[in-house]
Amino acid sequence: MATNLPAPTEQAEEIDLVLRQVLADVLGLSAERIAELDAESGLFGHLPELDSMAVAGLLTELEDRLDIIIEDDDVDGEMLETFGSLLAFVTRKRADG
Repeated sequence: MATNLPAPTEQAEEIDLVLRQVLADVLGLSAERIAELDAESGLFGHLPELDSMAVAGLLTELEDRLDIIIEDDDVDGEMLETFGSLLAFVTRKRADG
């Protein structure tokens, strides 16, 4: 399932950078691994660092840094499937404010 990244607006670029920083901080990923992430990069089930315990920390950190609220029913496998799907999700959440 291909997920398109949001249009490269200033806000989208900011969200992309924050998401990459959160993934680096929460999962302990190197700058090289973070830089390699693109829309099709697999996350949950593909990154060994992103287990069920890490998901909770990741979502909490995204809420804090992006000033969004992620409801339990928002969380599903599709949202965490790829970097692009997670980026699209947090971008929508930020827009819904």
